[in-house]
Amino acid sequence: MAHLLREVGLDFVGTAPVRHVFAREISAPPETVHRALAEDVPGWTEWFSAVKLARPLGDGARREIRLKGGTRFEETILAAKSPELYAYRVDVTNAPGARAMVEEWRLTPAGTGTLVRWTFAVDGTAPFRFAFGLARPGLGRAFRDAVTALDRRLAATAP
Repeated sequence: MAHLLREVGLDFVGTAPVRHVFAREISAPPETVHRALAEDVPGWTEWFSAVKLARPLGDGARREIRLKGGTRFEETILAAKSPELYAYRVDVTNAPGARAMVEEWRLTPAGTGTLVRWTFAVDGTAPFRFAFGLARPGLGRAFRDAVTALDRRLAATAP
C-alpha cells in the first residue's frame, strides 16, 4: 500500500534521524557522472542493480523508481546543480513505516575523476529507523557495486 511521506527539503540531509553516507572515487569526470544521474534516469537500471525501473515523470522534475523486491518510490528532484549535486525527495512509497526520505549525490573532482558521495537520509517509525540502521552494510555494498558499474558504463561510452 502506497503512502504519502512528509515533504522535506534538502536541509533534511543534515538533520534526519538516520543518515547513511557512502563515498567512492571513480575515474569518470563529475560532469559525466552528473549527466548520468540527472539526465539519463532510465539508464539507472543499467548500472544500479537494485533498480528495476526508473523513469522521469511529467516535465522531468519527478521520477518513478521501482526496486527489485517490490519497493516503489515517486520522487521530486530537489537539486540538479551540475556538476556537483543531484538530490531528490521521496514523496510516495510502499515502504512501511517511512515518514521522510531524501537521497543526495555530491560529486567532487578527484584528480581526473570524481569522488561520489551518496547520503541516504530517512525518518520513520521506530521499527523503520531500526531496520534502516541494520540495512547500512547492504546499502554500502549496493552503492559500491552501483558506482563501480556506472564508472565502467561511462568508460565504455566515452568518446
